[in-house]
Amino acid sequence: MSRTRVLALRRVVRVVVLTYFVVLAGVFMLQDKLLYFPQRVSLGEIVQPGLAAWPSAGDFRGLIAEPPAAITVRGTVIVFHGNAGHAADRRYYADALTAQGLRVVLAEYPGYGPRDGTPSEAQLVSDAAASIALVQQTYGAPLLVIGESLGAGVAAAATAKLKNQSFALLLITPWDTLANVAAYHYPWLPVRWIVGDAYNNVANVQQMTRPLMVVVAERDSIVPARFGIALYETSKVPRRLIEIPGAEHNDWSEQIDADWWRNALAFLLPSSP
Repeated sequence: MSRTRVLALRRVVRVVVLTYFVVLAGVFMLQDKLLYFPQRVSLGEIVQPGLAAWPSAGDFRGLIAEPPAAITVRGTVIVFHGNAGHAADRRYYADALTAQGLRVVLAEYPGYGPRDGTPSEAQLVSDAAASIALVQQTYGAPLLVIGESLGAGVAAAATAKLKNQSFALLLITPWDTLANVAAYHYPWLPVRWIVGDAYNNVANVQQMTRPLMVVVAERDSIVPARFGIALYETSKVPRRLIEIPGAEHNDWSEQIDADWWRNALAFLLPSSP
C-alpha cells in the first residue's frame, strides 16, 4: 500500500473514531431525552368524568376512579404508567379494574401532566414510594401495585424502599435491567458503561415478599419478552408469568378482557372478597 493510501486510511479511521465518540458523548448527555417523554397538560385537561384529582387538586399526585355505586369496593390499585404521555392516557386500567370492584389510582410522575419537576429515576422512585405510602395510609389493604414498562421499574424500586410491603405487585412488559434493553437497541454502543438511570428490576424484586405477576407481550419489539422472563426467573416469592399472545408493547391492553383481569386478581388478591 502506498504512503498516500496509508495516510488517507488513517484520516478515515480518525474521523470514524472521532464521530463514534461524539455520538457516545451525545447519548450520554441526552439519555434522559431518550428515556422520558412527558406530555405537559393542565390540571383541567387531565381531570375527566370519572377521573378525579388525587388526593386533591391542590396536592395533585394522580387521578382516582371509584367503582360504580352498585359494586362493593374490594381493594385499591395504584398504577405507574410508561415513559410517555400522562396518567389520563391509562384510563383503560380504571375502566377494567373499577368493574372488578377496585378503586384505581393512576399515579402521575414529577414533570408529567400538570406536575412540576424533572423526571429521573431518583425523583420518580422517591415520589412513587410516597404515593404508595399515602394510598396505604388512606385506604388500607388489600392493595395492588401495578407498573407498566418504565412504570414497572418505578414500581419495583418504590416498593423495595417501603418497609410495609402489604401489597402484591403486577409488572407489565418489564425488563430485568434497563442496561440490557439499552444494549439491545444500541448494540454498537457501550451502554452498560454510560446508562445513568439503572432501573435494576432484578435487584429490586429481590426485596419483595408478597405475590408477583410478570406479564410479557409475545411480539414486544421495545422490551422483548425475554427480558421480562429473565426478571421473573430471578424472583423467589409466589409468582406467575403470563404471556399475551400476539401482543406488542403498546397494544397488550387491547388483547385481554374482563376474564383475564379476573384470573390475574384471583392470584394477586386472593384474600379480597
